[in-house]
Amino acid sequence: MGAEAAARAGRPRTWLLIVLGLAVAGLMIVRGWTHFSAEGPAAPSNQARPTRAAPSDEGPLDPSELDVRLEALEAKRPERGEVERDPFRFRPPPPPPPPASAQGPGPMGPVGPPPPPQTPPIPLRLMGFTELPGGLRLANLSDCKGTTWSVREGESVDGQYRVVKIGLESIVIEYINGKGRQTLAVNGCPPR
Repeated sequence: MGAEAAARAGRPRTWLLIVLGLAVAGLMIVRGWTHFSAEGPAAPSNQARPTRAAPSDEGPLDPSELDVRLEALEAKRPERGEVERDPFRFRPPPPPPPPASAQGPGPMGPVGPPPPPQTPPIPLRLMGFTELPGGLRLANLSDCKGTTWSVREGESVDGQYRVVKIGLESIVIEYINGKGRQTLAVNGCPPR
């Protein structure tokens, strides 16, 4: 047993190697951070800049060297109408044109009663036709909400509409009171 203990003591311990490796990695990371931080923090963007001092090797200014054109102040200024655009003056936009009714009387035509109100379109779709023995033809109608009807010429649909004529590819339908006649072609309902 003494030989085994001596052999174990001569071998490096695994946990000791792991700790040593972590210490070396930590040292490398710390060195890297301090390398970048040694440059110092970035200067703020709103830091005051140094002002330039006037060159001291020049003496006082000679008034003859200055180019002041006082005669330009005496020159004639343009009239208000001569200048199209003056970016330093505010002009309100022109007033809108008066409404058409305020422009005067228009052409007077015959004044009569207002036209009768338009009847709303018939909310049915022609789905197709059914041929029965004996030459009888039915029109298949739908309200696209789930209700369908198969009707012959002259029959009423939903108690509100009447099929006037069944053609080869369309039908003529009207309100039951005879107003609002409409032609429906085969087009079916839109997909839901």
